[in-house]
Amino acid sequence: MKNLITLFAIVLTVSMAFAQNANKNTYYLDGNVIKATIYHDNGTVAQTGYYTADNKLTGEWVSYDFNGNKTAIAQYNNGEKVGTWYFFTNEDIKEVSYADARIAKVVTWKSDDIQIVSN
Repeated sequence: MKNLITLFAIVLTVSMAFAQNANKNTYYLDGNVIKATIYHDNGTVAQTGYYTADNKLTGEWVSYDFNGNKTAIAQYNNGEKVGTWYFFTNEDIKEVSYADARIAKVVTWKSDDIQIVSN
């Protein structure tokens, strides 16, 4: 019984130590905006981007899946969707253009349509 209690105490201590090493979301003042890095439970980065002082999304936001693969690139201006957003999957890339915070155009690029040019 004493060995069982000792084993339980060791497992509990190790579990608590690993839980404390998990990445915590970070927020840093960068000029007049707040730079955010948000993490998945497994410790990989989930999103990076910026907030205004009044807590509105602004600038470029990038999202990642649990494995660290980029899934989206988005643009905000003072909380409104702007510009061209990109959504990545294994099969295609969706390019979504916004005008007046509304979807103006959607283009889908299939993986066999993309040509890679290198010098």
